[in-house]
Amino acid sequence: MGDRPSRRRRDPAGVVGPAEQVPAQPAGPALTHGGRSVTDGWSREPHREPQRYLSRAEERRMREAAERKGKGKGRFVVALAGLIVLALLAGFGYVGAKKFLGNDAPADFADGEAGPEVVVVVQSGDTASQIGEQMAEKGVVASSAAFYNAAIGNSAMSSVQPGYYHIQSKLPASGAVTAIVDPNSRVGSVVISEGRQLHDTRDVTTGATKRGIYTLISQASCLPSAGGLPKCISVADLETAGASPDLAGLGVPDWAAAQVRGVPDRNRQLEGLIAAGSWDFDPASTPTEILRTLVSGSAAKYEATGIRTAGTGVALNPYQVLIAASLVERESLPSDFGKVARVIINRLAVPQKLEFDSTVNYALSTTEVATTDADRARVTPWNTYAKEGLPATPISSPSIGAVQAVETAPPGDWLYFVTIDKQGTTLFTKSYDEHLQNIKKAQGSGILDSGR
Repeated sequence: MGDRPSRRRRDPAGVVGPAEQVPAQPAGPALTHGGRSVTDGWSREPHREPQRYLSRAEERRMREAAERKGKGKGRFVVALAGLIVLALLAGFGYVGAKKFLGNDAPADFADGEAGPEVVVVVQSGDTASQIGEQMAEKGVVASSAAFYNAAIGNSAMSSVQPGYYHIQSKLPASGAVTAIVDPNSRVGSVVISEGRQLHDTRDVTTGATKRGIYTLISQASCLPSAGGLPKCISVADLETAGASPDLAGLGVPDWAAAQVRGVPDRNRQLEGLIAAGSWDFDPASTPTEILRTLVSGSAAKYEATGIRTAGTGVALNPYQVLIAASLVERESLPSDFGKVARVIINRLAVPQKLEFDSTVNYALSTTEVATTDADRARVTPWNTYAKEGLPATPISSPSIGAVQAVETAPPGDWLYFVTIDKQGTTLFTKSYDEHLQNIKKAQGSGILDSGR
């Protein structure tokens, strides 16, 4: 609300005078003008000189004159203060004047005071101020303001990614910035490729070992230790945690819990529940906490595809969608995901055994492109040559694309498919006789054993 206007009396010419100058009413009768009572605007009080009301123009001129007088005094005071500062600097030197005037520089640690290492987390969307606040809380820097000042002067701060960073405490702010922009400071970062399994696998032909998810997590959990050797969470500890009957503690979603509880091998119960992609976890956490972070985060990714309800259109529950997606991932290239998903759905509806080599390999200690008759005859909860329906669990971590392919499989009557060359060309058909001819093409290219 603005200032309230003063009560002022209007003179015969319509000019309003100051509020405090209210003249006495004239002794004689009031004159009328235009139907209103008016006076002549002059005081008729006895023993006083007549007092005239000021016009607006006169008031303005007096006010401006007073303001000019005040500004002149203000400039004098400012100039005097400046001379005092100069005298201080000249008389006491910079340090003396700084002590006299005060020091607003934020608190900072000195070089050589580094303390124990701590883990700092950078969340997506964090600003330099927010990172600085956490740095100060964990004792990395003496104040968030010092970190902020150092951060805005380092262009590399824009390259810092969300994740966990292992940094010494009690660092100068500039040193803390240098540490967090160093990629080697990042810990607890793991990339899980599509089709990766929980456990290591070995290729029977090349002898090469493919690291499993537990091995990748173990390697990403390593932190420097006082003895010089990195301190890591072991694969054995992760396997033990992953086999726990406390499914909620492991982050297993409600739509998978019932079937996971019935998995015949507890060591494989989390298969497929850690999604492919880039993940960050706190390496200072327990194995169970790390797995819960990854499993619950994966459940959220899967649920974003609509997995809770999308499978009803293909007569699959959410966990079955995940199993089918893992088969799609291992059996085909992304360009054929939809067709392979339709083959799976069609065979389950017939019903007809899936007979996928990938399900045979899953239960073996080694993998091979073309499985043997003996391998295919071995009865396991996963071997779809020896059992009806889907495997007991997913056989790998499927990509989101594979999950979506099952949820929205294209229409088609295909029941068979085979890859016929090393380029990944895959032929689909409803006819078994035509499928046999396609197998001969695969054998002719060398991709399949002719004795199969």
